[in-house]
Amino acid sequence: MKLTKSVDTHDTPSTGKETALLRVLVFTLIISVMNGMMFNVVLPVIGEQFERSASETSWIVTGYLIVYAVATVTYGKLTDRYSIKNLITFGLLLLGLGSIVGIISTSYFMIILARLIQAAGAAVIPALAMIIPVRYFPPNKRGQALGTSAIGIALGSALGPIAAGLISSALDWKFLFAIPLLSLLTLPFYRKYLNHEEGVYDKMDYLGGLLLAGSIGAMLLALTNLNWWYLLMGIAVLILFILRILHAASPFVEPAVFRNRSYTWGMLISFILVACGFSIPFIIPQLLTHVYDAYPALAGLTMLPSALTAALLGRRGGRLADKKGNAYLIYTASTMLVIGFISLSFAAGLALFYISSFLILAVLGQSYMQIALSNTIAQTLSKEQVGVGMGLLSMFNFIAASVSTTVLGKVIDGGAPQLHFNPFISLSSAFVYSNLFILLAVLIVLMTFLYRWQFDRKSHAQVNEPGTWVC
Repeated sequence: MKLTKSVDTHDTPSTGKETALLRVLVFTLIISVMNGMMFNVVLPVIGEQFERSASETSWIVTGYLIVYAVATVTYGKLTDRYSIKNLITFGLLLLGLGSIVGIISTSYFMIILARLIQAAGAAVIPALAMIIPVRYFPPNKRGQALGTSAIGIALGSALGPIAAGLISSALDWKFLFAIPLLSLLTLPFYRKYLNHEEGVYDKMDYLGGLLLAGSIGAMLLALTNLNWWYLLMGIAVLILFILRILHAASPFVEPAVFRNRSYTWGMLISFILVACGFSIPFIIPQLLTHVYDAYPALAGLTMLPSALTAALLGRRGGRLADKKGNAYLIYTASTMLVIGFISLSFAAGLALFYISSFLILAVLGQSYMQIALSNTIAQTLSKEQVGVGMGLLSMFNFIAASVSTTVLGKVIDGGAPQLHFNPFISLSSAFVYSNLFILLAVLIVLMTFLYRWQFDRKSHAQVNEPGTWVC
């Protein structure tokens, strides 16, 4: 049964304004997701040109991840102080500045600087993609709005690797820095359609933000390099961050958010399910490269139908959440993901047609899962907690994707295992991928039962935080 909240009703724009705003947001999301994925393809080329090792060139990605993750939360918190219109303007201009620095870069360090500036600006996009549907749309339209946002993520994921391969081959990898400049075309529309609403001024806890950045950075480095010292450093800084937010007058993250048990459980479930879902854009290219010897353009074309399907049907998932409830969409998405992963486990090593076909089910399930999780978590927050709460969700999703990529990469690097769970797979190079698909399916089933226990089981009762929930 669908949950609706008895509080937090606020003005929303007209239907025409809603539609126009969502279209602009989708375009911006496409550019943002492409920018986050394209440089993975050209890291070896950059390393060769500047005579840098793989660990050194990884900072082009790792540095971007760290700044992007923390800046996402920062923008979410800043929405409590500044208008969304001004924040999106600042972020997109900063993204443009980073792109220009990258285009004119003449050294490796200028490239790193350009990516850090880009990340600081681009982080405004996923943060506000979570917040705009919650603040600008009533609960009965929020799922559809989140579903429309998922279209941008799906298309960006599909176009990123293809664009990177074509541009770097036909022109030069530096031209990848020019693509984010297209996002500046959306600024006049954001200035037109977004309301100018100032929040309450509150002192910013910059020390708390730095501690959070340090903790995330150290833990990501620990996963990337399998270094215990980085892990211990990350834990120590995380403890300092927790102490800071408990005692600071205006903490970077309000501890009250985590005292909301429904929100905390939702974040935990979302972290694992998002990590499972975001394994798809990492595992599939690895599978296509190592098992099928597919070149990047062919890999991108194999993944294209699933991304286009998710883009076309994304809004339908949002409508399902609005009409039948988040739990219904969670179960639908879980079923699609489980069937998709199990089918891919059997298809590993078969013709590419089967991989491309079964991938449609998995990618669409991933898209629906994100919609349902975002909507579920948004409903656990009061209006005052939406900014930082949804900003944290966006950051957690990004970290989940990073953790998933790192862990899966280490497993794949281990080579073909002696034990394979699927007895119908005979190609040894496909064993590790077949095993991973089965393990991911099992994780999704477990998290779905946990979701049912924490949310759907209580749908007939009231949830005491942060307000009153009724059926």
